[in-house]
This record gives sequence, structure tokens and C-alpha cells, in this order.
Amino acid sequence: MFTNAKVLDLQTDIENLVADYNGENVTLKDICISPLAPYNDNCTILSVLNYFQNSHDVLNHVFHDEFYVYADYHTHFMYCVSSPVALDDTSKLHDPCLGTFGGPVFPWLALGGYEGTAYNNATALVITFPVNNYLNDTEKLGKALAWEKEFISFMKNYSNPNLNISFSSERSIEDEINRESQSDISTIIISYVIMFVYVSLALGHIRSFHTLLVDSKISLGIAGILIVLSSVCCSLGIFSYAGLSLTLIVIEVIPFLVLAVGVDNIFIIVQAIQQRDDRMPHEELHQQIGRVLGDVAPSMFLSSFCETVVFFLGSLSNMPAVKSFSFFAGLAIIIDFLLQISCFVSLLGLDLKRQEKNRMDILCCVKLPVEQVGKTDGILFRFFKKVYAPFILKEWVRPLVVALFVGMLSFSIAVIDKVEIGLDQRLSMPDDSYVLDYFGNLTEYLHTGPPVYFVVQDGHDYQTLDGQNQVCGGVGCNNDSLVQQIYSASLISDYSKISTTPSSWLDDYFDWVKPQSTCCRYYNATGAFCNASVVDPSCVRCRPSTPSGKQRPNGTEFIKFLPMFLSDNPNVKCGKGGHAAYSTAVVLKDNATDVGATYFMSYHSILKNSSDSIEAMRMARELAHNISVSMGIKNETHRVFAYSVFYVFYEQYLTIAKDTALNLGVSLVAVLVVTSILLGFELWSGILVTLTIAMILVNMFGVMWLWGISLNAVSLVNLVMSCGISVEFCSHIIRAFSVSTKSTKVERAKEALAHIGSSVFSGITLTKFGGILILALSKSQIFQVFYFRMYLAIVLLGATHGLIFLPVLLSYAGTAPSYHRDPQKPRPKAFADSHAPCKAAFSNRPLPHEGPTACVTVSPSSPPQARRLTKLKCWPPAAVPADGAVGVEVEGHQAFWTCDHKPFISVLTTVPPHTDSLGVSTKTKAGLVTEDDPLPF
Repeated sequence: MFTNAKVLDLQTDIENLVADYNGENVTLKDICISPLAPYNDNCTILSVLNYFQNSHDVLNHVFHDEFYVYADYHTHFMYCVSSPVALDDTSKLHDPCLGTFGGPVFPWLALGGYEGTAYNNATALVITFPVNNYLNDTEKLGKALAWEKEFISFMKNYSNPNLNISFSSERSIEDEINRESQSDISTIIISYVIMFVYVSLALGHIRSFHTLLVDSKISLGIAGILIVLSSVCCSLGIFSYAGLSLTLIVIEVIPFLVLAVGVDNIFIIVQAIQQRDDRMPHEELHQQIGRVLGDVAPSMFLSSFCETVVFFLGSLSNMPAVKSFSFFAGLAIIIDFLLQISCFVSLLGLDLKRQEKNRMDILCCVKLPVEQVGKTDGILFRFFKKVYAPFILKEWVRPLVVALFVGMLSFSIAVIDKVEIGLDQRLSMPDDSYVLDYFGNLTEYLHTGPPVYFVVQDGHDYQTLDGQNQVCGGVGCNNDSLVQQIYSASLISDYSKISTTPSSWLDDYFDWVKPQSTCCRYYNATGAFCNASVVDPSCVRCRPSTPSGKQRPNGTEFIKFLPMFLSDNPNVKCGKGGHAAYSTAVVLKDNATDVGATYFMSYHSILKNSSDSIEAMRMARELAHNISVSMGIKNETHRVFAYSVFYVFYEQYLTIAKDTALNLGVSLVAVLVVTSILLGFELWSGILVTLTIAMILVNMFGVMWLWGISLNAVSLVNLVMSCGISVEFCSHIIRAFSVSTKSTKVERAKEALAHIGSSVFSGITLTKFGGILILALSKSQIFQVFYFRMYLAIVLLGATHGLIFLPVLLSYAGTAPSYHRDPQKPRPKAFADSHAPCKAAFSNRPLPHEGPTACVTVSPSSPPQARRLTKLKCWPPAAVPADGAVGVEVEGHQAFWTCDHKPFISVLTTVPPHTDSLGVSTKTKAGLVTEDDPLPF
């Protein structure tokens, strides 16, 4: 009793709250639902205290003598939970159960924490204040929002040691998401700052401490990042101008994606010049940059174009979030590529000029004294070339790598169907949100879920007996009628997710209009409706007490009294009035001469998680379909459909598995086609890349299952993005392997990994790793789950598959070298067979045997079509020029080979200069083999 009084005090305090809206006072009565207005302006309050008319006097009402209590609040409560529409509890108290707003309060909506129907054992009370939703009235909507804000403020400051209270309002989730977003702004900024700082510092190749300020590339790194962000802004601006809606997912994911792709390309360009290329004699800076760009730009174009196609094809998805993301991402990637090969390359040229003139980074006006420092390779590049690549491609390591990755793939395939579908609404809340307590208590205590409406669209004929029998649930109605099927579903609520018998306006109308009832009356003189509470001899019953009058009304008689029923307020003499319960359930059309669309309301069972909500929606729609079939209106212009307020959020999950398979499947096909074409129609190379990316995606599902990440719009966007980023991890490696001139697959894989692996590792993996770790500190659970966990998985799986599995796979199943010598083609013309000059050049290592010796040449810096191994025979000693050079003839060009006395290394310069497709003189390295030896390259 004491607790009930305290709860009633709290309820009264909430009713009396006054909010301010533009200087105007707003109370609950201004915004609440009053179904009997204007006759009764009491607000609808779904609370057991409405059994006591929200009054302390009624709550304290007791009938007793000095020996025995005959009736009190408990006896009244027990009667009301069994008959919530009663206007008299039939006890000594004679108190009504009907709420002050004119409607019933069902116990399963206002009580919790009980078993079965033992409502007196309830451990939780639920108080609901329904508020009007003013969709197109901003003034009234503003008042409702203002009052809800005051309500939230009041509840946050309310405390009672005897009550454990949780609360929420319609604006609560939006408010908490906004608060969460604002609180995580600092976390996101720190994450990107870490990535920016890393890029700016790691881009420079420091030769020594004395040249630190010259060799650093902070300004170039910042410029590169600004170019990446510019591409994002261009994409957002172009599509926003075109009218494409911008979502929160796009804003959060696109910068991460484009930064990964853009920074990787930046590292590849810069490190190609820093660590893997020397300027040739008489070659100018712009020629060197052009030659290097000719070497790496095809790889950049391959990855960028492939990602663009993948994302644009992702726009075929039916999910708005994925469609929007795909459009923005595809355009951002291609704009970023265009800016990098134009704007960034120009800035790189300026920065290299600054470095050559020994000017400081950032403070480029300051010139330091020239200091001779030898060129060295970067630590990471040396590690990949000398340690990592040789180790990972050892004979005993490669089978272990394959076994490990096949095991990971097998595990992920086994659990892929165990990944949950949906989005737990609790994840959208901050860790310290008051709404989390409310969600938890709803799940723990509540026994009934949200209302579900079965809507019969306009077109059904209620005026005929057959049409009525297809819908009603009383005597004479069809066994498979709408009401009967919903009732049958409520008997198996664990399966159907329908918990209660539907409220049927049609059956209540039949009870209201029958002659035995005192409800349906009209003034004999005027024909106007006469309420049952009116005492007037001129009021007569609507239908006579004859055999025909006791039957259901049909035809014009049915529609004649229906408007009266829908306008009748319940009272002591007639509790069946339909104004409060059904005024919005029936649409009267054609000047109230026919019935349009109607609904029949029931309730879902308690829905504890996303899976329950998805299943409830699916079962309700299946039930509605069965009703449509039984009513014979499946193929007509109207039908029965189910609706609940949460369906709009879970609609996507009915088809998300199909959408996911379609999106990722189309993306993989795009990767296969684009990669195969741009690699020179190497279909097998495209298949290997596609296989590796498919393994990454499947393993992503394994990680999602292990880490409790559900499949929804956010995670699907991340999966589509992971497909694009995986291309970045794999495409550079596969192209480097394809153009390698080494003789064996293992050597080609080792060269590809050594030369491009360090750029991929430093460009994507390290750049993202620091920024991702900061996201773990976010207060937002959705950031922790769908961004920190998924981003970390994307980077780690992409790096391991691209830098470990793919090179090993190529060493086993890679394509053969693109070059080969045609045995029918004559060898270059030889002037003599003597090998003495060659032998003199390599005096430190004797030739394997006497006889003709071939000097093999290759141009690593030339385009693929110019990379040919040509066997050359040396001039005889007598023909050696005075300067000691050895002359040869290569495809019609005379050449001089200047011996530099280094084993297996010499410089070949053609005369006239042999130029590649970019017009750059070829600088060639040469080695020695005999006619019968395999090529060493």
C-alpha cells in the first residue's frame, strides 16, 4: 500500500509537469491522447493506478468492520485485472475499473515480473503516457518535444530509496545518440590525428641525423592527406548536389576507406623513388618521376579502378545505407586516384627539388650546408627484403602457411550461418545512458511486446453476411476468419509471437447493436443517436427484439448504426461504446455510407532481442498472408497486412542475408573481371586475387561470430568496404608478381613481396592500426563493436592474407613469367665467340667452362613490353676498343659494355640510346651465364 501511494505521487508529479516552449507553458493535457475528447479531456495513462481512478481516496477506499475487512484496494485490484473494462467491481466498494480516460488498462501492459496470470505477484509496475505524434505540425511537435525534455530532466533528478526506476521517452534514443556522437567527436579526431601524424613522419626516408630536417616529408604528407580529404569532400558535394541523401554511416566510413586507399598509393609512389630507384645519367628529375610513375601507376590504377567498380556495383543493393555508401565511396576513390597522379605527383616533384637543394622541410626558405650522405634503404624495406620475404617463402614455411589459412577458412565457413542478424538497440546507446536500464528492465520484467495491427485494406465488403463471417470471431463466423486466426496464433505465442486475442471492432459492434443491449438507441423524432446514459422516453432501441432483429445487421442497416457506435462513449450503462477504442480503427468513406480500411489490434509477445523482433515481423506477415488467402483477397486490389511501429527498423533484416550474398558476390565478380583485364588478360591471376579476397570476406564472418558482431546495415557496409580495402592489399602484390622477371615462382613472389610489401604494410596496416586502437576508448558501444572491432579485423585479415597467404599462394599456383624466348627467333648478331673480355671483367669468379659465353641483359625499369632477356656474345679480344669496353649488337643497335670489375654487375649503355616507351634512356644491369646455364633472373 505504501509503495502504491508513492508510485501514485510520482505519477501525479509527472502529470503536473510544466514545460516552456517559446515562452508558453506546456502541460501533459496539451499533448496527450484523450480518446473521449471533448466530452472527457482526461489523458490516457496506462497504469494500474487507473483502476483507482488515479486518486488517493479511491486507493485508500476500504469496507470493513471491527472484525473483518470485506473489501480494499487488493480486492478491487484482483477484480480489475480479470475485468479491466468493468464499471463496477461488484464488491462492497462498487468502484469502477475503467480508466479515467474512458478505456481499459490491461494488466499485461501495466504489470511485470509475474508468472502466468498471477498478477498479484507482480514485481514491476509500468506507467505509460501516450503522446500525440504531430507529424506535419511543427508547432505542436515542438511542444511535445519540450514536455518530453522536461520529463527526462525531472526523472533524472528524481530519487526514492524504496523505488528502482527506469524511464524513457520517444525522444530519448535520438537525444542519447546525439550525445554519444558529440562525446565521440574527440575520440574520432584523436584517431585521425594519429593517422595523420604517422603518415607525415613515416613518409620521409631519413638518411642520417644531420639530414633529418631535409629528408623529412611532413609537408608532403600533410598535402597528401589534404588531397585524400578533398576527394571525400568532392564526392559528398557532387552527390549531395544531385540530391542523394547523406547518412551517418557515409560520414563515418568514407574517410576511413579513402584514407586507407589514398595513403597506400602515396607510400607506393614516394617509396618507389626513395628506396628502389636511382636517377640515370643525364636524366632530369621530371624524367625520373615520369619513369617511376610509369612503373607504379598501373598498379595504382588497377586497385583504384577495381575498388570503384566494386563500390558502384554495390549501389545495386536494395538497402538505402549500402546504396548511399557505395555511390559516395566509388566516386571518392576515383577522384582520389586522379588527384594523386596529377596534383600529388606535382607536389612530390617540388618536394624532391627542395630536398636536392638541401632546404628544410616546412621551412623551405632555410637552406642547410650540403653534406654528402650515402643512399640507404629504409629499415622496413630492408626487413621485408632480407628477412621477411625469404623466411615466409622457405620450403618448410609455405605448407604451414597454407594449412593455417585453410583452417581459418574452414572454421569461418562452419560458423557463417551462426552470425546473428539485426542490431541490438542497446548498442546504439552510450555506456552511461539511462536508456540502457530501461531496455534491460523491459526485457526482464515485461510480458507483452509492442502492439501489432492487422489492417484490412479498402475494398472488403462488411455489409454482407459472407464478408462479416470472413472477419469476425463470434458465433457463426468462419473457423478461419481473421479474428479466429489471430486468436489461434495467440495460443502458441512462443512460436507465433502473438500474445493476445485481437480487439475486434466488428464483434463489439454486433454486441453493441443487438436489441438485448441498452447501448444502441436513437431519438424517434430526429433519428439522432441517443446515448445509453440519457433518460428520455423518446429514445428507442435501434433494432426490434424479433428473430430477425436479433440477427446481425447487414446491408444499409449495418452502415446506418456504425457511425453511432464509433461516436458512443463508454458509460456505466453501456461499456461497449466504440469511441475510445475504435474511433481510429475504422475509416468511413463516401459520406459515411461505406466502410474503407480497418484494423484489428493485438500485441506481440515480449521481444528481447533483434532476432525476436525479426521473427515476430516475419510471423505476423505470414499470418496476414494466410488471412488474405482464406478471405479470398490475395490477388485482389486489397489485402490484409500486418504493421507494428518497429517494423520499419527491421524490414531490412528479412532480406539482408540475400542482399549480403548478392552484394559481395557481385563485388567478387567485378574484382575478377577488372583484375584479369588490367593485368593483361591474365585470368588465372584474377582468379587468385578473387580467391584471396573471398577468403578475407569469409573470415570476416568468422570474426563477427567470435566477437559477437551481428549482420545489419552497418556491418554490411563494412563488409563491402572490406572487399574494397582487400583489393588494395592484394592488387599491388599480384601485379608486382606478374611483371617480375625472375625465373621461378618462388623468386618472383619473393621479389614482389620485398619490393611492394613494405609500402603496403606501412601505407595501410600501420597507418590504420594506431587510429583504430583509439576507437576502443569510445563511449559508444556501436563504435566499439562495428568500427573498432570490424576495422581491426579488416586491417589484420587484409594484411595477413595480402602479405602472407597471397605470396605463398603465388609461389605455388602463380602464373608463368610473361616473357619467353622464341626458339625460332635468331639470336642477336655476334661478332666473335671469344669470351675473354667477359672473363676479364669478372676475374674474381672463373667461368664454369671454356667456350662461348652469353652476357644477359635486362632492363628492370622499362615497361613490360620492353623487358626482354637478350643473350649477347662478347667481341673477340682483338676487337676490344682502346678504352677496354666490350662491344655488342642488340636488335640493330650497337652498344658498348663498360666493365666495372664488380662480379656479375656491369652497366650497358646503348648507342644510339635505346629508349623505352616513355622516352627514357635504358640503364641495364648485366650478368654472365653460359649457353647451357639457366637464366639467373
